[in-house]
Amino acid sequence: MKQKPKEEYDRITKTFLSPEKVERYHQLLAQLKKTEKELEELKQGFHLYFDHHVGQGTRGEENVGDFTVQRQIRESTRYDDQKTVRVLEELQLSDCIIVTKKPDSEKVDAALALGLIAEHQLVDCLIQKRIPAILVKKVN
Repeated sequence: MKQKPKEEYDRITKTFLSPEKVERYHQLLAQLKKTEKELEELKQGFHLYFDHHVGQGTRGEENVGDFTVQRQIRESTRYDDQKTVRVLEELQLSDCIIVTKKPDSEKVDAALALGLIAEHQLVDCLIQKRIPAILVKKVN
């Protein structure tokens, strides 16, 4: 990595990684966790209210002061993969079944360990995923 002149390094550090910004990030993160916890508690209370007044799993609406609180019930339906494939095979409807070829990572790793596959043969097959994450902890 090319070295940057000290003045540019100092300017970038002051702009993006100052002690004030790191402390503010830490404060906001703590505030966010507290807020998310409180929101979850409030939502649970609202759900308990609607469960009691309109029934579990039932839509509801209530006017409270200047607000309308609604509970919506969202449903989704999908086929159970194993059961559906079994039924489709019994009905001889294999055209309705998708066959997906994908490597068995455990078996590939075992084949590598046994020397059945050389690492260089798979080097272009590897996908490395990197996800940047920021972690700020109070030092003291």
